[in-house]
Amino acid sequence: MAPGYQIEELRSVEELPPGAWERLAPPDDPMWSRGVFTALERSRVGPAGYRYLTVRHESDLVAVLPLCLFRDLMLDRIVGPQERRLLAPLRRVAPRLLRVPMLFCGHLLGQGHLLTARPLDAPAGRLLVDAVLDFARREGLGTVVFKDFAAPDLAPLREPLTAAGFFLAPGLPDTELTLSTATFEEYLAGLPAKPRRNARAKIRRFQAHPDLRIEILAEYAHLLPQLLALYRQVMDRADQTLDVLDHAFLTALTGQDDPRSRLVVCFEGAEPVGFLLCLFTGDGAIGARIGLDYRLNHDAAIYHNLHYAAVRLAMDSGCRHIRFAQTAYEPKVEMGCALIEQWHAMTHVRALPRAVLRRLLPAALTAARADALGPHHTQPTHREKRPSHAAR
Repeated sequence: MAPGYQIEELRSVEELPPGAWERLAPPDDPMWSRGVFTALERSRVGPAGYRYLTVRHESDLVAVLPLCLFRDLMLDRIVGPQERRLLAPLRRVAPRLLRVPMLFCGHLLGQGHLLTARPLDAPAGRLLVDAVLDFARREGLGTVVFKDFAAPDLAPLREPLTAAGFFLAPGLPDTELTLSTATFEEYLAGLPAKPRRNARAKIRRFQAHPDLRIEILAEYAHLLPQLLALYRQVMDRADQTLDVLDHAFLTALTGQDDPRSRLVVCFEGAEPVGFLLCLFTGDGAIGARIGLDYRLNHDAAIYHNLHYAAVRLAMDSGCRHIRFAQTAYEPKVEMGCALIEQWHAMTHVRALPRAVLRRLLPAALTAARADALGPHHTQPTHREKRPSHAAR
């Protein structure tokens, strides 16, 4: 035991002392609002359960690491399309062989963080990593992943992770648009010539459909059956389906103050034909999940116009940046989004599977990343140099 430090395991974010989560969480990342984790706990999004490892120094709570428990995760839900095709025969004849007990550390839906006001020192870092592995062994979860951590957030844990047998593999980059202009028209005018022409053309395509309109809704529970049907259309085309939002999750988010949720909805008459769920906290926003009617999407450029409406909404809300999901990189880069490099730190609690994973996974994830990024796979990914939440 590191002198002065203690690890505690909690079953719910609500078991944390009042104000502790808000003190440690990034103030401008809506995905890390307490309300999102409360909504996850009330839903059936994917994991078999959640835990929160806390680090205390004497009597002070200094760090929180959320955990997601997958007892029978299907391997073909988390690999790319090429790997899924190779695994298809195995799924037909022996699906149990594709079940992988796995522990995710960080955030199921967003960028990974260890919540802490300042980087942990070496003894505390070693204690936390050891506690993660002890928990995984106790729960029978062989594969352990610190998921989608940006390099600055992973750096304080690199030494104890490496010492414990973890290795790095590339994740899909996050996408972030810095909002440095006062109006949407100024934003458009600041785009390079070709992206600017393309954006204006897509706006005209949408305007050519007078039966379509976009509205911003604070209350949308009454639309959830139609919204979930649109969301399923997107998920049916998705390469990975690790986390599929459900009715309970979206209901729990409706009307919250933190994160503040708004739904950007495209209507055809009274019928929703597209939506983008947007969350806000501090001066940050995220376009979290999208649903589309593919019957209309291409001709009316609904996807693009939902994102343009989200940018306008974020500007009107005083946000300095908005993030979007780890998909469809081509239109997001054209919108001006930066790609934020992210990494997985991975291991297995047993030596032989760990050696196999170390040999196979980095190459497979690198190939999947290149496929997802397309022409942007050689573009250096980076983060705007904003102060981290630990420095604020």
